[in-house]
Amino acid sequence: MYFPRLRDLREDKDMNQTQIAKLLFTSQTVYSRYERGVLTIPVEHLLILADFYGVSTDYILGRTNNKKLTNKRPCLTKDRVLLIFGYITSPQTCRG
Repeated sequence: MYFPRLRDLREDKDMNQTQIAKLLFTSQTVYSRYERGVLTIPVEHLLILADFYGVSTDYILGRTNNKKLTNKRPCLTKDRVLLIFGYITSPQTCRG
């Protein structure tokens, strides 16, 4: 599935594919495949991008044209992504 809004959102932030790929802890090649629809974007990456851009996942997926979020949660910053990713991937993390 092709996601033209991924490219539009990235360009609106004046970022290149390599920068967004680093945010997702993936390669530029993989991210490029998301934008072109060659590869299905994982839910985790979709959520990170939606939070980073301050839009809904439905907007990215083309299910709505409404860019605004219905709830007023803060946009995810790169520092928050790093913090969350570190928590998720830490082998010492206890998850109940």
